[in-house]
Formats: sequence, C-alpha cells, structure tokens
Amino acid sequence: MAQEKQYIVSTSPHAHAGSSVQRIMLDVIIALLPAVAASIYFFGWHALRLTAVCVIASVAIEALCRKMMGRNLGIRDLSAIVTGLLLALNLPPSLPSWMAIVGCIFAIGIAKQLFGGIGYNPFNPALIGRVALLVAFPVAMTSWNEALSPERWSGLAWAVDATTSATPLSAIKTAIANTGTIPADLMWTSKSMIHYMLGDMSGSVGEVSAIALIIGGIYLLWRRCITWHIPVAFIGTVAIFAGILHAVNGDANMPVNFHLLAGGLMIGAIFMATDMVTSPVTKKGMLIFGVGCGLLTMLIRRWGGYPEGVSFSILIMNAVTPLINRATHPRIFGHLSKSKQAKADKEGDAK
Repeated sequence: MAQEKQYIVSTSPHAHAGSSVQRIMLDVIIALLPAVAASIYFFGWHALRLTAVCVIASVAIEALCRKMMGRNLGIRDLSAIVTGLLLALNLPPSLPSWMAIVGCIFAIGIAKQLFGGIGYNPFNPALIGRVALLVAFPVAMTSWNEALSPERWSGLAWAVDATTSATPLSAIKTAIANTGTIPADLMWTSKSMIHYMLGDMSGSVGEVSAIALIIGGIYLLWRRCITWHIPVAFIGTVAIFAGILHAVNGDANMPVNFHLLAGGLMIGAIFMATDMVTSPVTKKGMLIFGVGCGLLTMLIRRWGGYPEGVSFSILIMNAVTPLINRATHPRIFGHLSKSKQAKADKEGDAK
C-alpha cells in the first residue's frame, strides 16, 4: 500500500521572508556607516574613540551577561554592535570613555539583557543608555564640541581638546528663556540650512549630518528593514507643529527646517523610533506612534526643561506600544468586528 502524503498543519505565518536578525542588523550597520563617516570627519578623534569604545563595550557586556545567565553568547546576531553604534552616535563628542562604558552597561545589561535579551526589551536600549547618562552626568552630557569645518580640520581633528559651543537647539532655547525672542545672530538663513544639512554644527556625534542620516534611511527602506510610516509621521508632525508655532509667533519660534535639521530628529525618526521590537507592528499603529513621538518632541522642545525632546518622546511612546498594538490589532479573517459581535450577542440574548 502506497504511503499517503501527510501535511503538517500549523498556525501562521506560513511563509518566511528570507531574512534573519543577523541580516537585518547588518543592514542597519551599513545604513549607519555614512553617519559614522560624517561624525569622524566633523569631530575627528572623539567620534572614532566613542564609536570604538561603545561597540567593543556593548559586545563584551552582552557576552558577559549571556554567560552569567547560562546562555549562548548571542553576539553573532550583531545586535550589540548596532546598540553600541547608536549609543555612540547619540553622545557628545568629548564624553569620557568610562562614561560611555557606563552607558553601555545601562543599554545592554539593564535595558536589554535584564528583560531577556533581543526581542524582549520594552524600551530602545541605546536611548535608555543615553538618558541614563543624561541623568547621571548632566554636565558632561551637555558639553558639546564645535564641529571642525574644512578650513580648521587639518591638525585639529585628532587633538584631544576641541572648541566647545552650545548646540543650535540649546542656544535658541536659552535665548528665548532670557529675552523672549530670538536674537538676530541666531536667526535662520539659507547658509545655516546648508551647514545643518552637511553637519557643520555642534551636537551629538551622529546627529549632525542630516544628509548622511537620510542616505542611511533610504538604504533601510530599499532593504525593507523599515517602512515609511513612523519616519514620515514623526517628521511630518514635527513639521506641522513647528510651522504653526512659527506662523503664530515667528519672533519666538524657529521655522520648520530648523527643527527638522537641528538636533536628533533625523537619527531618532529613522533609526531609533523604527526599532522593530519597541515600535508597533501594525501600519495604523506605526502612524499613531510616529505622530505621538512628533507631538511630544515639540512639546518638550518648546515648553519642556530640555532643549531636545527626541529621546524622551520615543521612550514614552515605547511604553504605550503594547496599548497601540492592542487598539490597532486587525480583525481576524472570518470574525465579526467588535461592534457587530456585540450586536449579535445582544440579539442572541434577546431571543
């Protein structure tokens, strides 16, 4: 008797996308390379030092934590390298190396491994590391190096000491707090926009060059590692909010392009908010998540105690991601919607 064919019945999904965690992490690393290159160009030794320290420390801490928990090292998935890169790119260039290592301990040891490792962390690990450092070392985390413009680059890029200056967001917020208006020397010009696009300004290591970050974002979209929903909703909400504020009172509110290019909006919207683990899984949920990040960012920038609000806004929205997923979960095929099911149940009880 011929053996009959047997079919394995299982729950969905039934098709594999052909990708893997390692491949996705590698794509993120590749997408971050333009920002890393730009950071080394503008901040020289400091950027290279922080990048190397954060990557090595993150991998080492992950391996140590996994070994202490009796699990495989888990470093081959490259996620620790991604966390290290993102943390380094979110730090001031002159931050001491030992403080960066403390940030890696918070990012990998507490925000990631304490919750069970990759896929189980409710908050973005790199942002937890950054915020922990901001709370623990506020002075060091708000001391910024002035970017090395081409005419000053030679001979200075690899120096230990560098000129310090306030970030554009910090300078504007301080000026508005003191005078209620924006001084003439801080007003936005077309020349400022070019400098901000390229990255010739003070700021975190990897947030300064909008062009480098956008190039990385285009690569991630091409590789389908992310979708457009969160970045567009995030950046679009900031643009609308900033546009309304500037239209109402242009003397005390910077224009839209300033808010888009200054600070960590680009790196946050493209690389941090789109983290697969800590962001919603549905398209509608992603849009809600992005809008929430944008609103919170502008509220903090305009009325909060910090000049920048990207990190805090993403972490706050990370906390409500489970609720967003639950509220936007699609209806199961063949099942009635909640309203129709309630109506049917009511009719059944009446009978």
